[in-house]
Amino acid sequence: MARAVTNRRKSVNTILAWIVGLVIFFPILWTILTSFKTEAQAISSPPVFLFFDWTLENYGVVQERSDYMRFLWNSVIIAGGSTLIGVIIAVPAAWSMAFVPSRRTKDILLWMLSTKMLPAVGVLYPIYLMFIRLGLLDTRTGLVIVVMLINLPIIVWMLYTYFREIPVDILEAARMDGASLKEEILHVLTPMAVPGIASTLLLNFILAWNEAFWTLNLTAAKAAPLTAFIASYSSPEGLFFAKLSAASTMAIAPILILGWFSQKQLVRGLTFGAVK
Repeated sequence: MARAVTNRRKSVNTILAWIVGLVIFFPILWTILTSFKTEAQAISSPPVFLFFDWTLENYGVVQERSDYMRFLWNSVIIAGGSTLIGVIIAVPAAWSMAFVPSRRTKDILLWMLSTKMLPAVGVLYPIYLMFIRLGLLDTRTGLVIVVMLINLPIIVWMLYTYFREIPVDILEAARMDGASLKEEILHVLTPMAVPGIASTLLLNFILAWNEAFWTLNLTAAKAAPLTAFIASYSSPEGLFFAKLSAASTMAIAPILILGWFSQKQLVRGLTFGAVK
């Protein structure tokens, strides 16, 4: 009887998980399908789902109108650079908070996290003026700095939770053997926290890739990433839904592929340090 109840519960949980997954994925699926429609089919009422005349015309128009590879390369540099620099800064910060805590450590962590609740538009004007004076407006360097700073609290928090699960005795043993602080972090702590660091890299790369507010307000043409590439298909004449969907599909395709192939590592990292 107990086994039957357990099996029934597992079946219900599986069905609910599939339903939630399909609901989350449906907007992405609809965007991909719309990218293969004509503009008339894209705005037809009632909407057509699968039975329409499939076309690649939108992708051809997008390729002719925009230099997709330039936008893609900008996104890779901004997302990759901001994530890498953020992790380099966050590892020693998270180490100190996890293994050499003070009375104010939790207050500092909460303060760092509270900065994520600040409306970005509230600090846009001063940052915009700073970028103009420093010559960072519409540069990849400027966007790397901004995106890194806005995601740094999340990186520190994630690494802090992972490091807290590593036994302090191992680090103390390394110190007893004569390891310096640099060797302790690089050769002892980092290898043990690889799953956690990898998942932090992946999640923050995705956040940086999807960042739209700062990339749209601090770029014009030279450093514009794929978020600006998508926004360019909104014009005074209106929205061209089929072409906009094609541009969106081309923008999300790289990150979807990355997430698909790295999902095992991501899950492993998210469960790293779980209660044993």
